[in-house]
Amino acid sequence: EQTRPLRAPPSSQDNIPQQNLESAMAKPQVVVAPVLMSKLSANAPEFYPSGYSSNYTESYEDGCEDYPTLSEYVQDFLNHLTEQPGSFETEIEQFAETLNGWVTTDDALQELVELIYQQATSILNFSYMGARLCNYLSHHLTISPQSGNFRQLLLQRCRTEYEVKDQAAKGDDVTRKRFHAFVLFLGELYLNLEIKGTNGQVTRADILQVGLRELLNALFSNPMDDNLICAVKLLKLTGSVLEDAWKEKGKTDMEEIIQRIENVVLDANCSREVKQMLLKLVELRSSNWGRVHATSTYREATPENDPNYF
Repeated sequence: EQTRPLRAPPSSQDNIPQQNLESAMAKPQVVVAPVLMSKLSANAPEFYPSGYSSNYTESYEDGCEDYPTLSEYVQDFLNHLTEQPGSFETEIEQFAETLNGWVTTDDALQELVELIYQQATSILNFSYMGARLCNYLSHHLTISPQSGNFRQLLLQRCRTEYEVKDQAAKGDDVTRKRFHAFVLFLGELYLNLEIKGTNGQVTRADILQVGLRELLNALFSNPMDDNLICAVKLLKLTGSVLEDAWKEKGKTDMEEIIQRIENVVLDANCSREVKQMLLKLVELRSSNWGRVHATSTYREATPENDPNYF
């Protein structure tokens, strides 16, 4: 309030000499605002968003010393990957090295497999990351006990769920939801799990290819809306790869699946929206799963010859 310029009342302005008035007008006084002093300190701790652990990476670089059990160590890492999937490339090597120093018994390996399986089938968005993690560990874990290595134990765990597929597909809502999560994880596993042959060639697990075919049969045999939606998701994910693999073996499994879908659209009591999804899937397959044909590269792309035009 003290820095505000004071204006004289009209009566006093009449008494100001003309010379003083002109001088005041020529050199107006500048009011300097008071300087606000910052309360921030250069020594203040760094800011991190809520939920972010600043010492997470450091704790994994130090190994598992801060974790009393294998379960807590693995579960913490799985939760971290779920929240920050981009950290997979930078942290997976250290994670595998730590596991090689910890997982030294059959029971520990079984526990590791179960933890990853549960995370991949209970958290929908983790199925892809879980499959990538399984592929990496299958090639980098050194333990190989009599009961089987990591990949063998993982496939045995999947088989346990696979064997009850028919009951699960017709079970209650909770059972079917868990079954659908397993189906989609198995699809991701088929795409990501690499099997190295004796000559160094990399192939996919044929057992998973056979399993996915039977899972589709179970879903279409119980044409409830959620079962059919799961089948559509699985075929969008793996359809092109499955068909290529079947064609290489001279099989017509995909033709049979498409015929099964058309029969469901005609006869099943599913909702109109689900029938539209099934028809869209048939259309996608007729366009070679959205892949551009080789001949399309020799002519200008149009909506008619290139499904990826838009």
